Amino acid sequence: MLPTPGFHHIQLNSPDPEAAIDWYVRQFPSTTKGEWAGYPALKAPNNVMVLFNKVDRPVPSQPQSAIWHFGWHVTDARASIDTYKSRPEVKLLPLYTTDEGGSVLISSDTWPNVGNAIGLTKAQIAEARANGTKPPGGGGFAYMEGPDRALVEIAGNYPAERFNHVHMWQEDPFCALLWYQNHLNAPVRPGFEATALAEANCKVPRGADRTWPALKREGMFRSPRAGVEFGDVVLTWYPNQGQEPLVSPRGQFQDHIGLSVADLDAWVAKLRGEAVTILDGPYRLGDTRAVMIEGPSREAIALVEVN
Repeated sequence: MLPTPGFHHIQLNSPDPEAAIDWYVRQFPSTTKGEWAGYPALKAPNNVMVLFNKVDRPVPSQPQSAIWHFGWHVTDARASIDTYKSRPEVKLLPLYTTDEGGSVLISSDTWPNVGNAIGLTKAQIAEARANGTKPPGGGGFAYMEGPDRALVEIAGNYPAERFNHVHMWQEDPFCALLWYQNHLNAPVRPGFEATALAEANCKVPRGADRTWPALKREGMFRSPRAGVEFGDVVLTWYPNQGQEPLVSPRGQFQDHIGLSVADLDAWVAKLRGEAVTILDGPYRLGDTRAVMIEGPSREAIALVEVN
């Protein structure tokens, strides 16, 4: 079995990469401005990059692709929020607590989770209200709008600031888990239940109940969920929230994600043998090579050879 790839980058299409990178460096001081393979780059301390492809004009983020947003661990989420409140270039986004209205800026200011699930259903919120359940306080997750209307999540409190995740949607979350395990040798994200499902029965209907807190007042569907990890970056996904199929992200604002591999030829042979869709390549990428493949919900994934 080939070693599990590392997480290499997420690539964005931006009309002003330099200004965007300056914004991220200001909000996340552990990051640095740089360049990689001819692309302007935001470099995180865990050898992860946000690469920027310069385009002539802003590009869309719709129709929805499998790539939802990306985010950072921070050492003190509440201190970070207080800092962002004082910065006019930062727009913090509300987390709605019910479909009746009401919102918070950080998840720990509303009712605590039940078990390992994130968010509460209407019935669980009613129970929390009846019991007088108080917010847990402390660290939690929060969102802000970044350059080019990027959705950026912070989560804390953690020992160090670093790029830590890409949140995704999937048409069939458990089938996607099997795809990433079988084709990319990805381990299940810690804290997420493994599943005994096989490809023959991995299609599990989207749960009927919406949950809160959520970025949309109507809540979000969080069941079923799954996730994998590449190095110290996790990919976590929930079911497609809409009725229309997810589309390819190529040419959208969030163009693709990139994983690092040591032997590209071996990976290409493996993936071709498994009938994985190859979108492009292998092709030259700066001083190295890459191949672009398609994931289970049309997400574009670059495998970058890194020695």
